[in-house]
Amino acid sequence: MSNVEYWNGTEAIFLDTVVKFIQKLSYTDQAKVAANIMMMREGDFTSIRTKQLDGPICELIIRQYRFVFFRKGAIIYFVGAFKKKSAKTPIQEIRHARDIFKNI
Repeated sequence: MSNVEYWNGTEAIFLDTVVKFIQKLSYTDQAKVAANIMMMREGDFTSIRTKQLDGPICELIIRQYRFVFFRKGAIIYFVGAFKKKSAKTPIQEIRHARDIFKNI
């Protein structure tokens, strides 16, 4: 895990792969991602689009991009990111997030 950010006592932790994915986006999309994550860290989950995938595993939806995350206490872990190409979230993304969740 790397790239830790704090906001109002809520910590957001990003895997390196998520950071690299965000860095490859256009500046406009990066700003949208940053704004959505800031709202999450402030505790505002009603103004953003999320979807529960499997138990505590969720995805943040920003245009065609998906960011797989889960919360443990006051920490939000971003463990996956991908561009949506089909109707279903790839099962390997969910399994990967579930494995990380179990090990934390």
